[in-house]
Amino acid sequence: MPDEQSRGTISGTRSNVRAAMGSSSRPSAPRSMSILMGTDKIAGKEFWRAVASEFLATLLFVFLGLGSTMGWPTSSPPAAPPATPIPPLPAHRIVISLCFGLTIATMVQCFGHISGGHINPAVTASMLATRKVSVVKGVFYIVAQMVGAIGGSGLVYLVTPPDLRGSLGVCTVYGSLTEGHGVLVELLLTAQLVFTIFATCDSKRTDLYGSASLSIGLSVTIGHLFGIPYTGASMNPARSFGPAVVMGNFNQHWVYWVGPVLGGVLAGLLYDYLFCPDSGKPGPGQVIPKDQMGGYRDMELARRKKRTERKDALPTREVLSTV
Repeated sequence: MPDEQSRGTISGTRSNVRAAMGSSSRPSAPRSMSILMGTDKIAGKEFWRAVASEFLATLLFVFLGLGSTMGWPTSSPPAAPPATPIPPLPAHRIVISLCFGLTIATMVQCFGHISGGHINPAVTASMLATRKVSVVKGVFYIVAQMVGAIGGSGLVYLVTPPDLRGSLGVCTVYGSLTEGHGVLVELLLTAQLVFTIFATCDSKRTDLYGSASLSIGLSVTIGHLFGIPYTGASMNPARSFGPAVVMGNFNQHWVYWVGPVLGGVLAGLLYDYLFCPDSGKPGPGQVIPKDQMGGYRDMELARRKKRTERKDALPTREVLSTV
């Protein structure tokens, strides 16, 4: 039998081993920060594939959407464009609303599984505020969206006859309204869009049927049907930024950043933390204690059981999820 000194040495050695194992299992502060910021994935192919998807999706969305706003004549040659832009006629509003709504639904369906299908800096800002994307990915997404919007606007400018370009769909607040009214309208329109996105792409829900992308497209359509006469119904800073750059017209442009971004962030926070709070789901970079891992595993098994009872196929990736 070992004497007292030997037993003390053995006990101390075991304590040191346990301490070393515990310290090695805990990620260092720089490592945790890199996960939170997203810099650990910036060299991966999936990261750049997602950023490229946001660029291409926004380019196509702006190209197709702005194209529907051009004033093509029906029978007689177009008159000279008015000095002050006026809201389109009701029939043309319906065309514009459907084009923007169906286009965004198509883009989300095409690119949602690759990048999450944000296609909107206000949506990305709401995902950043609720910790659904990393900081680095959010910044790259917004830059890609803005560059894509410039490209889409430039293509519309290129293929449209000069006498039909008009203001190239640059959003403006209706003449008798103030810029404050414009901010409020854009805030509310974007809030209903982002709230729809969060609600239709909520992985915690088991009562969702149909197409999430179509629901998002209908939300964009509704926003345009109401908002075109007021502000042009941007709901998307990139959609406003592209034609403003091409035409060199930044009059009232700040309205279309402040309103949508505030509305998107507000809707995301309200949904995630008030109306449908997440019951302990860890965010990016959050270190989960080992003794709590079982709880998260049980939650996931319960969700899978519910889906099995509904006989639904397990989703591969949620649209607008933590990508």
